[in-house]
Amino acid sequence: MAQDTRNSRLHPETLLAHGGGGFDPATGAVTPPVPTATTFVRDEAYELISPSHLYSRDDNTLFRKTEDLIATLENGQESRLFASGMAAVAAVARIVKPGGTILLQSGIYWGTTLFLRKHCERNGIALVESDAADLQSFADDITVSQPDLVWIEVPSNPYLKVADIRGISEHCKPVGAVLAVDATAATPLVLKPLDLGADLVMHSATKALNGHSDLLGGVVTTRDKDSDAWTFIREERKLAGAVMGSFEAWLLLRGLRTLGLRVERMNANALALAEFLETHPKIEKVLYPGLASHKAHTLAAGQMSGGYGSLMSILVKGSKEEALKAVGDLNVFQRATSLGGVESLVEHRYTIEGEESGIPGNMLRLSVGIEHLGDLKADLDQALAEI
Repeated sequence: MAQDTRNSRLHPETLLAHGGGGFDPATGAVTPPVPTATTFVRDEAYELISPSHLYSRDDNTLFRKTEDLIATLENGQESRLFASGMAAVAAVARIVKPGGTILLQSGIYWGTTLFLRKHCERNGIALVESDAADLQSFADDITVSQPDLVWIEVPSNPYLKVADIRGISEHCKPVGAVLAVDATAATPLVLKPLDLGADLVMHSATKALNGHSDLLGGVVTTRDKDSDAWTFIREERKLAGAVMGSFEAWLLLRGLRTLGLRVERMNANALALAEFLETHPKIEKVLYPGLASHKAHTLAAGQMSGGYGSLMSILVKGSKEEALKAVGDLNVFQRATSLGGVESLVEHRYTIEGEESGIPGNMLRLSVGIEHLGDLKADLDQALAEI
């Protein structure tokens, strides 16, 4: 029989390597099949042959296998896959009805900020933006605004700020706010927001969960499968149909099988690069919570385990022109948008997000991959030497 991951005491790396359950019990295949059926037959009495398979928008064995694995990693009760990270964000946002309030961490992923600004404006929802890294100020905003939903990102993208999840959770409970955490930049192997009091945790599965830059996906996991918020999200996924494709789910499960190894290597590379760049004469500042100089390093060390993620930002000495010159001279780091893949990427955030976002022109965001550390250091060093 396939292994029951829910009752397993195996380490996460072992569960991941086995795809959350070992071989396919129907065929003995080491990797699961890709289900392509969209509908399922009934018997002569019009009873479903498989009670759990009616229509593939929600009834997909591969979805369930992957969702169960992710829920186990998160120490959550249930997960749901979505067609993209932003589809997952949208599903969570819709738990707030017109007339309600969302408290949003400022300075996070611009796509989330822009979507929530437009979503709230169109639907008569109050949106309050505040710096979640300042716990006292953020707690005051919770008390004053009485939000229905609090959305934070840990660590934040691209500023790598670290919010106190447990502290924020304690302030959400008295006002009945749902606390949702985007932990994409950390992965469940580094940060478990549900253990720290969050109600929901979201990941863009496009990033490190998949790790190969070849699918779009999102996932939300709940601490309480019987909560009103989760009932809504579960129904929203089923009825609105923002589902992942079967092949994409197969790719995601395939990527998850190497997550343990990838995270270990990427985190080690990122910390070493951060330490290297912190003393580089062409770098003004390195934003990475793994550095002792980071404002929230102690908090990050208490919340995160096994590393600090593979995302960092650097401020190049000079202006936008110097930053772009350095980007243009990189050879190993690829100039592309995204993060969490096996390949290292560099992004000039100002060019991507524009002046409206407030991103400094001399900021470069680095997504550190699994390449040899020496090659990554040498590439950055030669590019920075030219500015």
